[in-house]
Amino acid sequence: MNPWPKRPIIYEINTWVWLQKLGTKRNAPVTLATVPKEEWDAIASFGFDSVWFMGGWERSPAGIRVAMGNQGLLADFRRALPDFTDADNVGSPYCVRNYMVDPHLGGPEGLAIARKELAKRGLKLILDFVPNHVAPDHPWVTEHPDYFIQGDSEDAVREPTAFLAAGGHVFACGRDPYFPAWPDVLQLNAFNPGLRGAAIETVSAIADQCDGVRCDMAMLVMNDIFQRTWGVRAGARPAGEYWPEVTGAVRAAHPGFLFMAEAYWDLEWELQQQGFDYCYDKKLYDRLEHGPAEEVRLHLCADMAYQERLVRFIENHDEPRAAATFPAEKARAAALLATTLPGAVLLHEGQFEGRKVRLPVFLARRPDEPVDADLRAFYSKLLDAIAKDGLRKGEWRLCGREGWPDNRSYLNVVAWCWENGNSRHLIVVNLGDSAAQARVQVPGEGIKGKKWRLTDLLTGESWDRDGDEMAGEGLYVELGAWRCNFFRVQPL
Repeated sequence: MNPWPKRPIIYEINTWVWLQKLGTKRNAPVTLATVPKEEWDAIASFGFDSVWFMGGWERSPAGIRVAMGNQGLLADFRRALPDFTDADNVGSPYCVRNYMVDPHLGGPEGLAIARKELAKRGLKLILDFVPNHVAPDHPWVTEHPDYFIQGDSEDAVREPTAFLAAGGHVFACGRDPYFPAWPDVLQLNAFNPGLRGAAIETVSAIADQCDGVRCDMAMLVMNDIFQRTWGVRAGARPAGEYWPEVTGAVRAAHPGFLFMAEAYWDLEWELQQQGFDYCYDKKLYDRLEHGPAEEVRLHLCADMAYQERLVRFIENHDEPRAAATFPAEKARAAALLATTLPGAVLLHEGQFEGRKVRLPVFLARRPDEPVDADLRAFYSKLLDAIAKDGLRKGEWRLCGREGWPDNRSYLNVVAWCWENGNSRHLIVVNLGDSAAQARVQVPGEGIKGKKWRLTDLLTGESWDRDGDEMAGEGLYVELGAWRCNFFRVQPL
């Protein structure tokens, strides 16, 4: 296949739930090996560059038993699925028993078939890697207990939810430094040289089966974070970091293999320097949800070398559904913003239909929800315009905007533009809950001295404007609450 594009659009699918839904629709079991071709065609029609099969690895029976004893999890299951039964809990995909595709999903053979079908349509494949922990019944527990953070019998008595006895040892349960332990997983020791070697072998095996990997909670195994979390239990701190060892070794055998980090705590830049192609842009998501527009604009002033390696999203399996988080117009503005910024884009199966129920990753099925036809039509237009116009292949610039002393509403307006040869686009978004007016300065050589037609690719409306005005005092815009324009800019 061709190399990864500079700014890939990635589509996350909850693999187990998606296949279950296809099976229900066809009244017969469906695995990755038997997905109908029209379903692959439907995915490809949106113009994605890659599919992320979230949750493909073998689930843990031991993890299921732990989850079924957790009243908080059970309440969450019933919130999402009111008719929940025990059979619906198939275990967490991040409680990995083995890095082999779960037999229920079609096993390694099914994955190979699915990868070929995606490749036929120009789509790459991303799978998961969980560096911090594994299931209590993972083979390493008995074969390599030294790979784990261990405790003793006193720890197991004093903190029974944070330590677990297994195979004649007491193991620490997985955790991050800010929350209680996860009782269904065991903590790997990122400082152990044997574990690092095993991680390289594991990711290399994953790389034989796909084109990229999404690394769960990638910052937890960074030396500073890991030492802060585990202290003396981890042993001597290595001279080198975990991720440069892993990414370097894997890429030596698999050039072009993509590493994407789930990352938080302002560690995105550091993880980029340690070998990640892309890191989650959670800060943008949080500012879209809670912050003023000026915080979003300032975030977009960051160095382009950093921005080009961020993953923009407004939902994924860890976050609430966008349709439940944002009012309808704000959700559209946020979607336009996330898909037309530099960097990678992450879109989530069900996002286009306006699903509102955040499904716990343990569950094998999801509730029925009505489809928001207007939202689906919006996404169809948006992604079609991005694909047809080659928008994400050009040069991106943030636009200046100004207002008036007696009208500060311009502070809610954020605008940017793309230029790719003779192709120009301008995106203007009002990130406020009331109407806003502003003057948007459109940068770029060649704007002055011409007349331009601005056609909104989402509504079909068009306006003719003077280039000297656009580049000088600025294009006058007036937008209602959360409204936006996605302009193709063409000379008259």
